[in-house]
Amino acid sequence: MTMRIVIVGASRFGVATTEQLLEGGHEVVLIDRDEERLHDLSEHLDCGMVHGDGSLPSVQREAWGDGADALVLLTNVDDVNILAATVGRSVGFPRVVPQIVRPELLSVCEELGLENLITPHATVARSIVRALEDEDDTTLDLRFYRGVSVLARKVGPAHAGKQIAELNLPERARVVGVTRGEEEEFVFGDTELAEGDRLVLVVADDAREAAETCLDSG
Repeated sequence: MTMRIVIVGASRFGVATTEQLLEGGHEVVLIDRDEERLHDLSEHLDCGMVHGDGSLPSVQREAWGDGADALVLLTNVDDVNILAATVGRSVGFPRVVPQIVRPELLSVCEELGLENLITPHATVARSIVRALEDEDDTTLDLRFYRGVSVLARKVGPAHAGKQIAELNLPERARVVGVTRGEEEEFVFGDTELAEGDRLVLVVADDAREAAETCLDSG
């Protein structure tokens, strides 16, 4: 399914995400305050571009156009991403996905009801530690190439009390960590889940739908 995604922030991460979405056949609108940077990017990015402050409703509505599937906030400033995410919800974006680097702001996002978060430093740190602790060559070579996704899913009542090993996940999906409040932990097969836990998974693209169905059921 082709999506229309609005990205706020022409950071390196924002540009890389835009490139990936375009290669996947999706439509992208990129917002940034730096008009010169947008002009330079327009030479190799075939997407819509809006010059302005992406935390303002007027700018987001301009990028919204006839509708969009998601608003992704990838500026290098957490506070701007949080503000733009809350504005995006009022504008009407069905999904808002802010990037958050500082762990102390995660509880703020939870209070605001911002559940779909990008936490790049924590995700990369977890993958590095897991690779060092696991002697399997396949894990050591995991660098999040195309074809591999990182998912986050809340544990619902249907899975509360279960152990990780009891989840009926597809073979090409692995739970790598769990977030409980402000605490992040590695998980093992006998790790018991509680309702409200947020699981972090590494999933092959061809197993993503099955993994999501498993965790969202009930």
